[in-house]
Amino acid sequence: MTAEESSERLQKALARSGVASRRAGEEFIKAGRVTINGQVATLGDKVRPNDQIELDSVPILRDPDLVHYLLHKPRDVVSTAHDPQGRPTVVDLIHSESRVFPVGRLDTDSEGLIVLTNDGNLTHRLTHPSFGIPKEYLAHVEGVPTRLALRQLREGVELDDGLTAPAAVSMPQDGLLKLVISEGRNRQVRRMCAAVGHPVVRLVRVRIGPISDKALAAGAWRILSAEEVRSLYAATIN
Repeated sequence: MTAEESSERLQKALARSGVASRRAGEEFIKAGRVTINGQVATLGDKVRPNDQIELDSVPILRDPDLVHYLLHKPRDVVSTAHDPQGRPTVVDLIHSESRVFPVGRLDTDSEGLIVLTNDGNLTHRLTHPSFGIPKEYLAHVEGVPTRLALRQLREGVELDDGLTAPAAVSMPQDGLLKLVISEGRNRQVRRMCAAVGHPVVRLVRVRIGPISDKALAAGAWRILSAEEVRSLYAATIN
């Protein structure tokens, strides 16, 4: 098959990816919102299978082999693809024919949402510090933090690896903190809370960027929708 035979009109490729109807795709192209390999597309352009298409700087995923899952990691499950000690891993919980890897990590004694995928581009965007994807946690802590302790958490806490970035922190009820951080240091939330005198008793991650799911029980998982995957990509655009 020649390159010409394997190509298709751009608006058809957009429609096939589920981003927009052909008519809407044409309007996006006319408005200059679509690029092909970094160049602004024009109506009538054709694309080949390996061409990189973006709409509003967000990649259009065309590879049918890419999979994206959302898992509620239970406590005592490790966030790796394989564990030398034989402990259960997050990959063990996902019934996927594709080889997937966790995006980032959750401590073994922590719970909550984690993405598993074979999408290397998305993994890079969600884990690289330069993108600063916010993650929200609920931390059950010892004692009741004072206003001063909450202010310290918000403004930055001095840890052994440096001062933490400002965080969004609130206390919905005594002893329960809601923290949103954009850094990914090892056991960061636990260390922050301990540094202000309130060690964590239980830690649950409830949001990754725009993705949350209160109905997803511990140990349960689901496929992320195309819209959710697109929203994760969009969250990485600086």
